[in-house]
Amino acid sequence: MVDFLSLKAVNRQYREELLEACANVIDSGWYINGGALERFEENFAKYCGARYCIGVANGLDALTLTLKAWKLLGRVSAGDEVIVPANTYIASVLAVTESGLVPVLVEPDEATFNLSPEAVRAAITPRTRVILPVHLYGRIAPMPEIMAIAKEHDLLVLEDSAQAHGAATQERKAGAWGDASGFSFYPGKNLGALGDAGAVTTNDEGLAVALRALRNYGSHEKYKNLYVGVNSRLDEIQAAMLDVKLKYLDSEVQRRRHIAGMYSNGISNEAIRLPLHGELGEHVWHLYVIRTEAREAFKSHLQAHGVQTLVHYPIPPHKQQAYQELNKLDLPVTEAIHEQVLSLPMDPTMSEADILRVIEACNSFRK
Repeated sequence: MVDFLSLKAVNRQYREELLEACANVIDSGWYINGGALERFEENFAKYCGARYCIGVANGLDALTLTLKAWKLLGRVSAGDEVIVPANTYIASVLAVTESGLVPVLVEPDEATFNLSPEAVRAAITPRTRVILPVHLYGRIAPMPEIMAIAKEHDLLVLEDSAQAHGAATQERKAGAWGDASGFSFYPGKNLGALGDAGAVTTNDEGLAVALRALRNYGSHEKYKNLYVGVNSRLDEIQAAMLDVKLKYLDSEVQRRRHIAGMYSNGISNEAIRLPLHGELGEHVWHLYVIRTEAREAFKSHLQAHGVQTLVHYPIPPHKQQAYQELNKLDLPVTEAIHEQVLSLPMDPTMSEADILRVIEACNSFRK
């Protein structure tokens, strides 16, 4: 079986360094908000090209706390609108509603799966205050155009970079384009912790100060609380392990690009629509997502040929029971995407033989 992603194999590459990093934290006797977190925050901010990085408990909190911080700082108000691509994972929408804001779902660019600048322009109203582009599957959204729209309309931009560690356009990485960016380090991400973890990057010092307080019960100084905060801290052991893996992120991305290149050059089945390959140095291929109208038959075919696949994501946010008020939205492009997409194995440790096996299985499918 060609696994979709073997986290055991991925982390085995760095096992000794990860164990050493854990041991150093254990021996330090300091397990929350210590030196390991500070080092990772500094290194990840530098990697992204941002001034500040604020570690939090997970990617959802990274987005939610940023929106809440902007409310506290008077940048947004309850009931303001946030433009979000309709075909994203539900976390992008949860962050908006949890912050007392209103999600405005727009159709994506069907060729890239990312937020369409034209759709953003059409969705702007007097209540719009934030654009939330999602760098879906590892392809960075059209940030120069989105930032130009935001500047024209005096809007904030919050990047959802949960799938795009290292993705770039015009030599600027995800995490350094918007007013802030939320990252997830969920274990399956390109830069994955060994548990839940997340971070916000920003160039805004005031936002960074507010976020550091919000993640720690709203406290900027022990037993003094500026805000009604939460407990959302990136702990020392996860920070230490992320710092180890950050050193190898670019090499893993290069391997992902190699795999994606082999898929794109080798798969020739007309029943399958391949993703745009994109410019070298932009897409980091968190996922390699194809489209087919015969998804269930194709998925079963690959399974029979020893190839594991996943669906990202079977149900769009506006069709979830949690958002019944959005169920009647007419979003045909989004709905077609969610009915047709299938993710092929994308594992930086997979062998050349495994890559060829996936390609051969794809090409042998008949509708």
